[in-house]
Amino acid sequence: MNAFIDALFDPSVSFIRNAMIAGLLSSILFGLLGAIVTVQRISGLAGAISHAVLGGIGMALFFSVTGIIPWITPVIGAMIFAVIAALIIGIISLRSKQREDTVINAIWAVGMSIGVLFMAKTPGYTDPMSYLFGNILLITDRDLVLLAVLDAAAVFFAWRFYPQIEASAFDREFARSRGVNTDVIFLVILAVTAVAVVLLQTFVGIVMVIAMLTLPAGTAGYIARNLASMMWLGFGFSAFFTVSGICASWSLDLPAGATVVVFAGAVFLLAAAAKLIISKLTRLRNTTSHNNLHPEKSIRG
Repeated sequence: MNAFIDALFDPSVSFIRNAMIAGLLSSILFGLLGAIVTVQRISGLAGAISHAVLGGIGMALFFSVTGIIPWITPVIGAMIFAVIAALIIGIISLRSKQREDTVINAIWAVGMSIGVLFMAKTPGYTDPMSYLFGNILLITDRDLVLLAVLDAAAVFFAWRFYPQIEASAFDREFARSRGVNTDVIFLVILAVTAVAVVLLQTFVGIVMVIAMLTLPAGTAGYIARNLASMMWLGFGFSAFFTVSGICASWSLDLPAGATVVVFAGAVFLLAAAAKLIISKLTRLRNTTSHNNLHPEKSIRG
């Protein structure tokens, strides 16, 4: 632990400090968007968008390296693919409920497959695994600025439209009766999530993005009272998972992103088990109390 703290403040290994800052900045997005994605029950949609961006990345790499579109970058390609995927999934989800799962799975699989095919034909070696898992230790100062800008935009969006987001998340019919355009809110949420996924996956990888969009918010959901508290708790859990995971990965010489995800998953499963045990104990206590108050019913039963 002391070695990690020394490295954190050592100017010669600034990548450790950048990784910690990036983890904390990413936690803001994971807390905000993760809570919304979890409450809206669209984690599957977010997962499909996250994997579909690989198609945009692969196409952008191919077009750039071959000189067909020399100015295009993986981020631009991923952004275009992600927004298109988000709008397709969102519109079909709103219009054809019975086909939602099929479209999600199709975009998930086709997007990844397109990316792998284009990467395979790109001159030079391109490893899809680097985009799936990323490397938070390669964060640059420019990346930190982009994360900070995205954080500011997401915080403003959540603050400005919080009543509409909360209303449409918990009861769309009621929100519509109050004049809230829930369809637009839903599509905007998917578009913002798509943009966040693109920027985050270039820093920490697709797998970590999916995990951190769901696990911290899912853990927070066991104790949160409302959407706002779920956002705050999701941020806290995400920051805790990230800092602890990076610290453990440094001490044990393990991949940082994978360590963070495993740690977050372990805490989520422990929280789920604790919630289940507490619920069973509560029901058992209530049953015992009822039988003590009404012993004749217990005997007849």
